[in-house]
Amino acid sequence: MTAEVSCSHLDNFLKKVEDRTITAGVLGLGYVGLPLARVFTSQGFKVLGFDIDQAKIDKLKSGESYIRHIPAALIKDMSQDGRFVATSDFSWISKADVLCMCVPTPLDKARQPDLSAVRMTAESLVPYLRPGQLVVLESTTYPGTTTEILLPILQKSGLRIGEELFVAYSPEREDPSNPDFTARSIPKVVGANDPASRRALEAFYGAAFAQIVPVSSCEAAEMSKIFENIYRCVNIALVNELKLLCQRMGLNIWEIVDAAKTKPFGFQAFYPGPGLGGHCIPIDPFYLSWKAREYDFSTRFIELAGEVNTNMPFEVVTRVVDHLGGQGIPSSTARLLVLGLAYKKNVDDCRESPSIKILKLLAERGFTLTYFDPHVSGFVSSRYGHLPGVELTELTDDAFLNTDATLILTDHDAFDYEYIVRMSRSVIDTRNATRNVADRSKIILA
Repeated sequence: MTAEVSCSHLDNFLKKVEDRTITAGVLGLGYVGLPLARVFTSQGFKVLGFDIDQAKIDKLKSGESYIRHIPAALIKDMSQDGRFVATSDFSWISKADVLCMCVPTPLDKARQPDLSAVRMTAESLVPYLRPGQLVVLESTTYPGTTTEILLPILQKSGLRIGEELFVAYSPEREDPSNPDFTARSIPKVVGANDPASRRALEAFYGAAFAQIVPVSSCEAAEMSKIFENIYRCVNIALVNELKLLCQRMGLNIWEIVDAAKTKPFGFQAFYPGPGLGGHCIPIDPFYLSWKAREYDFSTRFIELAGEVNTNMPFEVVTRVVDHLGGQGIPSSTARLLVLGLAYKKNVDDCRESPSIKILKLLAERGFTLTYFDPHVSGFVSSRYGHLPGVELTELTDDAFLNTDATLILTDHDAFDYEYIVRMSRSVIDTRNATRNVADRSKIILA
């Protein structure tokens, strides 16, 4: 009887995928969840979007976007013919056949995994779960989270995992504002721990994404995402450390990386910066380091990379202090214009941004600060808390008056670097954003 029940639920699910009558639910409509909802609607599936933030729901219902690289026109297109409906009413969970969890997995103050959002979201599902649903965790986390954290909570529903309820893991791989890849075109890693869940997952995600990459288990899928980000973290730490050495040797690290990357094999270019930002690379390595202790294993390489990258904002501040001090300008009277708050170019995301840390460190040194970012101007304080200094809503000639230097922390394409260099007394550039400016006399690479 159990096999018949399992087969019946799975067969019904697979038929809905084939007929394109399946309804997908996306829990968490942020930088990961909203693009995922767009993938599903673009492939003809109906989508229910859930979020506890009523302000987000209200904006989506009005056809507005709160993420800069997702235009309002896209929201309106998604909502045509009722294909996408946003709600904060979790009783609608029962209407969805697939439930994709896209919730934050930050670190706590002790830099240990904070899975409270995963737990609370899973608990909120339990009263409304029904046979034949697929639950997929998309949040980046350590290997074992789906099995050890998510499954025990979902089992409170009384549904048999792998027979009545299917559970899987598929890590998000978003790269906001990347012109070469969309959420749908990036290959999607998928993993589950039982055959029925695996078939349900591969059927639905195979229908939604251009390519899926099946792996043997939830743990393998979880580890694949952590590995991707650790790979980047370690290589960025390497080039950041080399940058500090090159500064002492009077060498340009960006010139050296560009020369090295001409080798057609065995080398991938990574570039230095003022520190790591975003919701993945500064956080994910610590998830694995924490989990590794359970196995009496010390991830020394990963932790060393984390130390190097975490220290970069302090190195930038030291560079700024030394530069202005060399001109006889002490920190207590220095006036600085800071350009760029987002963690990467051309996005409005300031999560874990080194710019925020650098602003606070400069304020502690006594700097008088003004700051501007064309992508986050006007609402950075409401999102990320009060920042020291004065936020500009536009960059005009007056912004450069009575400032001793301009500090570039994010290399947005919207900045006119010729203009910035011309108007500044000096420019401290942490991203090599001014590489195409002919007059180098005012520019200090940091």
